[in-house]
Amino acid sequence: MNVPSRTALLLGGRREPRAIESLERRRALRHLAPPLIFGLVVIGAWQLYVVLSGDRESILPSPVDVARALVRDRSVLASSAGTTLGEILLGYGVAIVLGVSFAVAMSSSPLVKRAIYPWLVISQLIPIPAIAVIVVVWTGFDIVPKVIVVALVSFFPIAVNTVDGLRATDPELLDLLRTLGAGRWQRLRIAQAPSALPYLFSGLRVAAALAVIGVVFAEWVGSTSGLGNLILTYSNQTATPDVFATVAVLAVIGVALFSAVGLLERIALPWYRVAAEDDQRAR
Repeated sequence: MNVPSRTALLLGGRREPRAIESLERRRALRHLAPPLIFGLVVIGAWQLYVVLSGDRESILPSPVDVARALVRDRSVLASSAGTTLGEILLGYGVAIVLGVSFAVAMSSSPLVKRAIYPWLVISQLIPIPAIAVIVVVWTGFDIVPKVIVVALVSFFPIAVNTVDGLRATDPELLDLLRTLGAGRWQRLRIAQAPSALPYLFSGLRVAAALAVIGVVFAEWVGSTSGLGNLILTYSNQTATPDVFATVAVLAVIGVALFSAVGLLERIALPWYRVAAEDDQRAR
């Protein structure tokens, strides 16, 4: 039996909301079930290995030990997570503003792109710990170096993807707008910006993962608070379950930020997501 199309659902009268809700539930289940099942399998295999191998808790704690640490340290983890999340969001916001601004500047002038783009690439070849050390020496041990490091590591994917999106605009559409007398900023607003949005969101997703990595390195170099500092503290105490619990909180923050970008993309670009899903179903 074929799944009813969207058009059929829209014409289904009183059953329309219920049918659409059922279809969305099945679609969400198809997306969520595989990763959840895989995660449960990995956790089960991890627990079984620890039980059979007899490894000490200080070497490899079991998922049960990590869960106990999460409950035991919940107040400290929550406070540190708030500090780290604030640093991530500030740096991420700065990276978005700078990345989009540089992308627009590079796409508007080939000379500007030739002058700036190689330096962007070089900036990504410098190891994050080295950048963090230099920034801490320059700015001190407050929130500023963490924000700068997060912005630096998140900036590159946003700028590069946005440049690619701006260049992917249909040239015939740009020629038509020029014929109609549209200026550079009008062409950017009408044609190039909509074309670049899917690319921008791809860069934002990559930057979301890099932001979490960057803030940990920055907190390792110079910080008295945050989840990165907490990892160092627990490591020095050989409290391995607590280290794993802290890493789990960092993973939750990363997944939440990544999912928030995906949700924003669905809201801002519903046509793009629908087209991508239809194309995937056709394959």
